[in-house]
Amino acid sequence: MKLQHALFLLALMTCGTVACWQIATSTAQQPQTQPQPSPQAAATPAAPLSPTQETNNRFVKQISESIAGRENLPAEQVFKNIQHLKGVPAGRLLRIMNGGYSRALGVACTHCHVEQDFSSDDKRPKRAAREMAVMHRSINEQLGKMQNLEPRPQGRAINCSTCHRGAINPMAEGR
Repeated sequence: MKLQHALFLLALMTCGTVACWQIATSTAQQPQTQPQPSPQAAATPAAPLSPTQETNNRFVKQISESIAGRENLPAEQVFKNIQHLKGVPAGRLLRIMNGGYSRALGVACTHCHVEQDFSSDDKRPKRAAREMAVMHRSINEQLGKMQNLEPRPQGRAINCSTCHRGAINPMAEGR
């Protein structure tokens, strides 16, 4: 019985080796051509941006121009009143705010920030966002400590979108 099993495995491995050799030699004999992108794929336009995202992109462009040459410095060296994202490069902070916070809540930068003074804490939504950031970190710390999750929690984290999903009010109807 063991001999039959061994012969079967040997035959299987031989067939597999021959098949791989045939594929390799036939591929080597064929002229190599680069795949051409289909005209339809190249012509597909990007989805239009929302008016809110267009506004945010203008703010980010304007601020990026004003910090040119300092994008890689820690945000707290470039901007005033940085509290929770200290150490993050200034250019990345702009991307986090634009691609993270504002998209997660579906809001313009001026929902939280005073347009003429982004460092101001005058607006309640900015203060609330800071409190939410503390809660967010706490939840992610607790997720990291959990022992019985499958799969393991190392890659598991929440962010603003986890609850908000593009809306200011995470409890909004119709979700």
